[in-house]
Amino acid sequence: MKAIMYHYVRPEPKGLPYFRYLHLDDFRSQLDLFEREHGFLSRKDFIQALDSGEPAGPGVVLTFDDAFADHFDYVLPELRRRGLWGIFYIPTGMYQNGALLDVHRLHLLLGAFGGDAILASLNNILSPEMLSQSHVEEFRSLAFDRQDNEANAAEVKLILNYFVSQEYGKKIIDQLMHKYFNGTRSEAENFYVSSKQINTLQESGMIVGSHAVSHRMFSQLSVADQAREIQNSFDFLDSVTGGLEFRTFCFPYGGSDSFNSESERLLDEAGCSFSFKVEPRNITAEDLTERRQALPRFDCNRFRYGQVR
Repeated sequence: MKAIMYHYVRPEPKGLPYFRYLHLDDFRSQLDLFEREHGFLSRKDFIQALDSGEPAGPGVVLTFDDAFADHFDYVLPELRRRGLWGIFYIPTGMYQNGALLDVHRLHLLLGAFGGDAILASLNNILSPEMLSQSHVEEFRSLAFDRQDNEANAAEVKLILNYFVSQEYGKKIIDQLMHKYFNGTRSEAENFYVSSKQINTLQESGMIVGSHAVSHRMFSQLSVADQAREIQNSFDFLDSVTGGLEFRTFCFPYGGSDSFNSESERLLDEAGCSFSFKVEPRNITAEDLTERRQALPRFDCNRFRYGQVR
């Protein structure tokens, strides 16, 4: 069986010429493809696979990260129409402070103005003390003179997500938001699903899980901070759903370098049934029995119709 990861799924957005998203029509085409070539794993069979430790055939499991309004406005109706289910991973920080998460503010900056402009502005802001010392040499090896907007957008994400010390990341994005949006476009309302809609997802037969609180990389957090991110996010989701059916988690950013063995231990201790990372391969019996807190997922762009237009 294979798990597939999605983020933005929507019709063409206005005013965001560089925005990276999966067009709703392509999402529908990809679901048709999966139905033809693999089939979809039922919710019951997926839970049985978790209980038994044996993968339940070649079927697909759909997962959706970041709690975007897209998931309620476009994804949920499509799943209902087809009689499908999915797992929706919710970062909870924006429900406490009403502001966009930094990772999504960056997506808006890049989507509106492009990688060329944002990389140039970022280079004017950066100073040596802002860099994580463990990544200084990697940072110096970057090429800053590409004439490729998409490559430059990827470089911006790399710098801010991996190379800049966490104490400076938010301040840098604050500066960029002020320059390009004059402080606007920071409100979380209408960008994410609402608390009531999270409950509706669960009532509709979907599984609701945690994507931490702040969407920060766990491998860069202390053990205590990781524990708080896990527990606080589950507490919030329990409160808005009247109690999660069971606990599941997916790691922010998701690569194998984005968490550590302490992360997996903390999830076990928090009563988490299973968690996802990002690794393009099928889920095996060994994954289910030996590393339940690090199950692999494919990005949807690994398959036909899953690429950005």
